[in-house]
Amino acid sequence: MPTLIDTLIQIVSLLVNVFVMLVIVQFVIGLLFAFNVVNNSNQFLMQIYESVNRLMDPILRPVRNIMPQTGALDLSPLVVIVGAQIVLIVLNSLR
Repeated sequence: MPTLIDTLIQIVSLLVNVFVMLVIVQFVIGLLFAFNVVNNSNQFLMQIYESVNRLMDPILRPVRNIMPQTGALDLSPLVVIVGAQIVLIVLNSLR
């Protein structure tokens, strides 16, 4: 019978996996736009890109405010992913 901590670990793990997938989608679409593989006038991809940005912004904005500016390279998704993985490791050790 699963305990409360097992359920919490599963929920956090699911959220981390969703966040990682959104980071990958944002990264790939951003690369397609940056290297002109896809035109910025492609409304479908632009709407997906903007939606993913709106979903991730509340999570990434505080990290961006704390981190030093690195120019065009945004490392905040990496920091959040590593932090979430650390939380998962701690939760698993509590099990």
